[in-house]
Amino acid sequence: MDIAQDAPVELVASPWATTFYGLVNIAEKELLVASPFISNKPLKRIVQIVEDRQLLNSISVDIVANLAVDNLLSGALDVAALLYLVQAIPNSTVTYLPSLHAKIYIADTKVAVVTSANLTNRGLAGNREYGVLLRDPALVAKVRTDLTKYALLGSKVSLETLTALTQASQELKAVRQKADRSIKAKLKAAFEQRTEEVKFELLKARAKGKTTHGIFCDTVLYTLEQKGPLRTVELHPLVQQIHPDLCDDTIDRVIDGVHFGKRWKHYVRNAQQALRRKGVIGFDGQRWFRTDQGLKERFQN
Repeated sequence: MDIAQDAPVELVASPWATTFYGLVNIAEKELLVASPFISNKPLKRIVQIVEDRQLLNSISVDIVANLAVDNLLSGALDVAALLYLVQAIPNSTVTYLPSLHAKIYIADTKVAVVTSANLTNRGLAGNREYGVLLRDPALVAKVRTDLTKYALLGSKVSLETLTALTQASQELKAVRQKADRSIKAKLKAAFEQRTEEVKFELLKARAKGKTTHGIFCDTVLYTLEQKGPLRTVELHPLVQQIHPDLCDDTIDRVIDGVHFGKRWKHYVRNAQQALRRKGVIGFDGQRWFRTDQGLKERFQN
């Protein structure tokens, strides 16, 4: 597919690697990527294209991904590749969003692709994937705004954390390989211990820069904006879907003032009441809703 064609909407079917790299080639200021799973080859190709176009120091590549431990261990998400990209393109960012399932690719405000395909070798050329390519400025702007708002609910991952996660995931894979070859309790215990340590590193990454209260306030506002008036019993499961690590009913942990675990509903209720006192959400006796003031502040921010 010629990425420069004029049709406002086009269908994109597998294999779509040519279309994706065409999108990378037209990005001048920012490439925005949301993909739960990411592999090494596409990120190396992005770096090569950006380098060939002499944009290494002027373009930003913003990645939203799911850095869950299972994804790191299985290789579904290559954290070493993310580290390589961030080191190669100085203006790159990585956002960890646990519940991410969307696959969205945007070049500046020119083109957006919404698809079923992850940014992996199989996603680009192996699996049977399907999506749409948008050139209509209003539609591209809407997709970009929606993704940006959703990404704000995640946490930026620093270069230091990416480095630590790369090393830890490599060690975990080595331990897992040994554990797969042996049923010895000692190896299993070592694997489980290192897994918990990596989970802790991920929780620390989530704890940087935001309090639990701030995260839940943002998420309540976002959810009410997206879903409309909701009862508390409808709102809380949606918050848990977005932040399964914060809303884990099996743990009780505080890291840098951020609360993870069993009391999450209490903290969500506190966020609801605080937002109500500010006047940005309301309660009609049954459902919570965004006020006009709340919507205005959201778009101003």
